[in-house]
Amino acid sequence: MAAVHARRVRARRHRRARLRPAEGSLTLRMEIAALVRQSRALDASPDHIMVTGGATQALDILVRMLVGSGDVVVIEDPSHTVLRQVFGCSEAAVVPVPVDEEGLRVADIDACVRARGHDPRRVKLVYVTQSHQFPTGFIMSEGRRRGLLEWAYAHGATVLEDDYHNEFTFSDERLPALAAERHRDTVVYVGSFSKTLFPALRIGYAVLPPHLMRPFLGIKWITDRLTPTVAQEALADFISTGAYARHISRMTRLYRQRRTRLLEALYEHFGAEVRISGEAAGLHVLVTLIGARGVPEDKIARLAAARGVRMYPASGYFVQDPPTEPSFLMGYAALPVPRITEGVALLAAAVREAAGLVPAP
Repeated sequence: MAAVHARRVRARRHRRARLRPAEGSLTLRMEIAALVRQSRALDASPDHIMVTGGATQALDILVRMLVGSGDVVVIEDPSHTVLRQVFGCSEAAVVPVPVDEEGLRVADIDACVRARGHDPRRVKLVYVTQSHQFPTGFIMSEGRRRGLLEWAYAHGATVLEDDYHNEFTFSDERLPALAAERHRDTVVYVGSFSKTLFPALRIGYAVLPPHLMRPFLGIKWITDRLTPTVAQEALADFISTGAYARHISRMTRLYRQRRTRLLEALYEHFGAEVRISGEAAGLHVLVTLIGARGVPEDKIARLAAARGVRMYPASGYFVQDPPTEPSFLMGYAALPVPRITEGVALLAAAVREAAGLVPAP
């Protein structure tokens, strides 16, 4: 009996060691605070950081907290279809606002909300991907950043900054987080390790203003009461030893090579008949085939797939005003340089066939 009791005690201790409060491992939150301070100039206390089951859980909790029936959520147009589904599950109205080369068109928010029959004063949440807009890759300008913070403060809205590609940037100067600005507690910063490490690692985090800490924790405690933290502690150790920084440095060099080869190959095959955006950061670019205007995207995608090249038509990401030329999201992170070279050549052949310039093989 004593041996059985001892095993039970050890089992209980092991279970306690693997479970932590809903806010997540303190060790990991301290490492995240150091990371965002270094990479995004965001001075965040570990006490204001919540570890989540990926970025999507953070979005879901914020929607539950901040919006209700009759409220409005503003999203970028274009945006990810999954994002529209997450916000669409709430009782709020979801209003798309166009983006351009400077990011979200802040001056258009009121008019877009009114055009959908809603009061701009009911906007509770504004979602942006300001450091690498999805899917265009545009980076929000300094003027738009200031304008959005001023708009949010004046309307009592919260800005949800999704920094989904927060570590991979190829410009000389790293862009600070919107939450690093003097935002007067209007910005929630959300990040994730899924893109920087691997998708199955469902660990994200939210950096919250003080007044949102208690309600966020309350919802997370109810829905995710005791979070298993073996992976969290392992990740914290990976960061603290410098292995994470070395990984990011190594992968950035690799992705830069692949990105450069992709851009070179696209210009080699399409020349002035291609337009590319989003090459300054992230792991994809948006490619517009301006020389193939009038050729259906799905036809190009189908002919490319027949050659073994997977294409992601961009028009499905737009709520309104889709591109008039065939446009595609092209990722390059998983492809070695020779495959990129081969893939773009096959894409060019598919485009020529789709345009009727060559007979079908």
